[in-house]
Amino acid sequence: MSDPFLGLTMLMLIVVVIMMGFPTAFTLMGLGMLFGFYAFYNPAEPWIDNRVFDLMVQRTYGAMTNDVLISIPLFVLMGYVMERGALVDKMFYSVQLSFRRVPASLAITTLIVCTFWGIASGLVGAVVVLMGVIAMNPMLRAGYDVKLASGVITAGGTLGILIPPSVMIIVYAAVAGQSVVKLYAATMFPGFFLALLYVAYVLGWAALNPKIAPTLPEEQTRVPVPIWMKRFEALYSRNMLVGLLSALFRPSRAMAVETEEGRFTYWRLVKNAVAALVPFLLVASTLALVWWYVVIHQQASEVEAPEGLEELGAPAADGGPVAADGPATGFYIWFGIAVAIAALALVRYYIKMNAERLQVVKLLVSSVMPLAILTVVVLAVILFGITTATESAAVGAAGAFLLALQARTLNWQRTKEAVFLTAKTTAMVCWLFVGSALFSAVFAILGGQALIEQWVLALDLTPVQFMILSQAIIFLLGWPLEWTEIIIIFVPIFLPLLRHFDIDPILWGVLVFVNLQAAFLSPPVAMSAYYLKGVSPPHVTLNQIFAGMMPYMLIVILCMVLMYLWPGMALWLPEYLYG
Repeated sequence: MSDPFLGLTMLMLIVVVIMMGFPTAFTLMGLGMLFGFYAFYNPAEPWIDNRVFDLMVQRTYGAMTNDVLISIPLFVLMGYVMERGALVDKMFYSVQLSFRRVPASLAITTLIVCTFWGIASGLVGAVVVLMGVIAMNPMLRAGYDVKLASGVITAGGTLGILIPPSVMIIVYAAVAGQSVVKLYAATMFPGFFLALLYVAYVLGWAALNPKIAPTLPEEQTRVPVPIWMKRFEALYSRNMLVGLLSALFRPSRAMAVETEEGRFTYWRLVKNAVAALVPFLLVASTLALVWWYVVIHQQASEVEAPEGLEELGAPAADGGPVAADGPATGFYIWFGIAVAIAALALVRYYIKMNAERLQVVKLLVSSVMPLAILTVVVLAVILFGITTATESAAVGAAGAFLLALQARTLNWQRTKEAVFLTAKTTAMVCWLFVGSALFSAVFAILGGQALIEQWVLALDLTPVQFMILSQAIIFLLGWPLEWTEIIIIFVPIFLPLLRHFDIDPILWGVLVFVNLQAAFLSPPVAMSAYYLKGVSPPHVTLNQIFAGMMPYMLIVILCMVLMYLWPGMALWLPEYLYG
């Protein structure tokens, strides 16, 4: 057997061995050492001097010194602290009250919380198990279809590996030699767009067949309004914003209101007034941030950036998207339209600001706001080039500890569990990276990589045909394999071919990330299904969970098609931010 075909045998053998249940990392290293020993064998030298041992040491040292991988343990620690801190229960309740009048409100709430929680933790198994415990039984008790309930949990739970910060993106960046920061920016819109497609599908299904998601009873949609709010409405106004602002200047009547904790105080009045203004503050700060970045920051960046700043992800002074004379006229038009729409929406919202709405806002502020601020800070400091991905991960891990301590849900035992699981996950990823580097090197030495390149080029494919072929192979590999094996073993085979077809590795990588959503939803190795089955009632079968996941696989394919037709969905933000 020639060396190239020996390399292909090595590639097929790794799939068979992994499917037999052997650990992926050590299987990669074992086969790499075995075939590498043959590739480097020289009868004239002692076997202990075989260069495969040097190659093993070099690849291990290379993984240890890879700066990209440093952020993995910090982001994983952030996720496990969030999970062990049990911060999601109150969030689910408050979001469910916010969407109580929407069809299939529990399913929509599950998707939203899965998306949000997936961003914060990035751990598919943790999100699916948590949401299975929190959301599965309420949906089944409400009469929801089992396939609908299981589908939204399993599909929503996988979004954590797509929307940054994500360990999968970091691993791909290390394998492909791409910028983590650019990949984070590229996956931002596709991740949220896929979540939006999931929501649209659930809403459409519930509209066509209301029996799958019956209307919730009154006791599950009633907002728990405190007694003092009702008394406050009687004293001032049914519009709580008007009443609170009036009470700030005339607090004497408010001080007479009795609450569950005692007499009303001026400090409580201020806190409730600020809570009522949170929607306005969020919209105003978002618009202000856009204005600052596009107008003020870009004009200031005309001054040459300090050396090394571009490596952190800051826009180049001479390569930014804005000319020296400021943004284009189109920006001001669209910004004005956005301001007008936001103003109308806020006016409409505050006109109907009653006690129920104020209570929902307060619940959202206490449960969602801290995590939202932490997530926005972690992503913003990366995307705007303020810190590196590793420094941002450190900020996220520290913030996760502060949130868990503030919620008083993190004790010493849970902290030890989070640290242990972080070490376990990080060791797994790093050994996978070592095994992949050794396996890929031996595969290339045997000529397997060159043989595949020659075969693909001999097919005389167009870039579109190659894109379809590569993504179809990855899609099929997702049925028996997990994302780690696909990214570590098979993605490096396709990467050298991208330049032959003039395909952007960032766009191709984002398509792979979306494609690998299906790897968690495709039997027989659909890990999301097994995670959910472990926490579901006994009458929920694995076949029902599989049936519930299937439509979301089609949605993943639809998202990929739309992304290819409109590549700006992935490429616009990194090009705008980094030139």
